[in-house]
Amino acid sequence: MNNAAEAEIVDETSETAEAKTAQSAEPAETATEPAPAAKRGPVGMVLGVAKTARPKQWAKNVLVFVAPFTAAQITNGSVLLDAVIAFVAFSLVASSVYLINDAVDVEADKAHPTKRNRPIAAGIVPVPVAYAAAVLFFGVGLGLSFLASPELAIVLGVYEAVQLGYCFGLKHQPVIDLAIVGSGFLMRSIAGGVAAGIALSQWFLLVTAFGSLFMVAGKRYAEIMLFERTGAKIRSSLKKYSASYLRFVWATAAAILIMSYSLWAFELREGADQSVWPVISMVPFVIAVLRYAVDVDGGTAGAPDEIVLKDRILQVLGVLWVATLGITFYL
Repeated sequence: MNNAAEAEIVDETSETAEAKTAQSAEPAETATEPAPAAKRGPVGMVLGVAKTARPKQWAKNVLVFVAPFTAAQITNGSVLLDAVIAFVAFSLVASSVYLINDAVDVEADKAHPTKRNRPIAAGIVPVPVAYAAAVLFFGVGLGLSFLASPELAIVLGVYEAVQLGYCFGLKHQPVIDLAIVGSGFLMRSIAGGVAAGIALSQWFLLVTAFGSLFMVAGKRYAEIMLFERTGAKIRSSLKKYSASYLRFVWATAAAILIMSYSLWAFELREGADQSVWPVISMVPFVIAVLRYAVDVDGGTAGAPDEIVLKDRILQVLGVLWVATLGITFYL
């Protein structure tokens, strides 16, 4: 994954374009397609910066609401406000990483069949402007975080530092790249808790951590399988992994994820006057994990958000899971 800044699970950066490229059965023909005419000038540059900021990826930041929800505090006005602040701040900081990532990889992107159309690689947004915009996005996001809590600012600072390390070389280090991409999802969940001053359960952290690793390792495993079947183009960093190793990481993460959630569900039951609903929530959760694994094992898994949007059964399972937890915490 040469140009991903996160994976958010993930993947957490610019992996969507490469995932689509990997799924193409005719990459050679794609490479010969001419790049569309770039809209240059001040307006085009502003639009290019906005596009490079990847607002579509902000959907991942809804994870900041998980901690307030599982703490039965999402209906508390002040807690909800802090979570919203965390969402906006995290979105701005994440966008700064996307800008820096594309600026760092500009030369490689120019030679890529699809990434050459990105605003920075296409010359719509000059590299210095991209860096300046990244500083602005980070500064505004960090400043906004203080409205919620200083601890949120610390989480955002750590997130930025880790992701910059990824952009400037750690993405080429096996295992380290998996951990960093997965950490993006984990820090989003932590951000929601620290913003609202909510103590995070050890089981909550384990579920989030291994859930992130499950999605990240699964996505890479699926891409390796697709490459072996079709010869589709894959990111260079994936060449350092074998399919068997990624399957091992993916399966291990899934096992720990299910176990951790099950133990967390029993803990929630004790805190909910022995309500049966936390235990019932294990059913849609485990089935959803296994359903997601079907796509991964078939080598067709794309970005996690794409899979969820396309799989109606997975969406239904997600609704049932949220509903059982909602009954646990709010009824």
